[in-house]
Amino acid sequence: MRMGLTIDASCDLPQDFLQQHRIMVMPVTIKVDGETFTDNREPSEVQRFIDRQLGSRSHSAETEPTTAEEVQELFLGRLVLEQDCVFSLTVTATRSPIYDNVTRASFAVLRNYREVREQAGIPGQFMMRVIDTRNLFAGTAPVVWEAARLIAADMPPAAIRERLNHVASHGYGYLMPRDLYYLRARAKKKNDRSVGLVSAMLGSALDIKPILRCFRGETGPVGKARGFEQGAQQLFDYAAARVRAGLIVPMVCVSYGGDLAVLSQLPGYDRLRAACEECSVALLEAPMSITGMVNVGEGAVALGLAAEEHEAVF
Repeated sequence: MRMGLTIDASCDLPQDFLQQHRIMVMPVTIKVDGETFTDNREPSEVQRFIDRQLGSRSHSAETEPTTAEEVQELFLGRLVLEQDCVFSLTVTATRSPIYDNVTRASFAVLRNYREVREQAGIPGQFMMRVIDTRNLFAGTAPVVWEAARLIAADMPPAAIRERLNHVASHGYGYLMPRDLYYLRARAKKKNDRSVGLVSAMLGSALDIKPILRCFRGETGPVGKARGFEQGAQQLFDYAAARVRAGLIVPMVCVSYGGDLAVLSQLPGYDRLRAACEECSVALLEAPMSITGMVNVGEGAVALGLAAEEHEAVF
């Protein structure tokens, strides 16, 4: 059986990983200051966004995720011909409409694919499975990584779906923003009250940075640090400890809203890298999507892993 994967653009993974596993990216259109960017995880487009130095004012950007009609067109025009089963993985439904869009599209795809395949002389049924990763940015990576592994191992679709839902319910996504004023401005734009003005003012005055977590679709602060670098160190030390304690999926993904070379310069990152090497855990580094930078600001760090349920201590 031919099986494939799609993700939406805000799922942070390295480009070479996406190419290796032939993962299709559903784009997000972003309009800011009269310019339009297509967020499809292409490195050149990400670099264009960074080079234009839009990070400080893109909190007012308009984002347009792939619509149900566009998803339907993509599947009926291409994927039902190229694959027999496609797993479509999205960021958490609690923060984006893309899951609902893909789910709505799936009904039309499964209703109409037979005629398309018959006209092309392709026998057999087509399956489409939509999975909510229940996470954001780098936090989606463990589910995608596991899906690629299971497809490569030619596991049955039912077993893959069950496993992916299990990994999604044990995925931990973390975020360290640099600029709380930016984060608040973006939250206000989206009518999100999770970052208040008082918190932003206090954080900027004292250089206190929150450590935010997404777990099972719920987001909120789980720690704080005096300064961005101290926060990064706390986050990387936590991840190194989880690696040594054992992960459900043997990988950690770290994304950065800017030049990836900055990661190796942050305190604690060398210890995380050493822990991954010691425990044979893959450490993936990815540029944060344009969508991610628009929502949380340039210079932010995101980290994702899947582990047994635990309380993080920062």
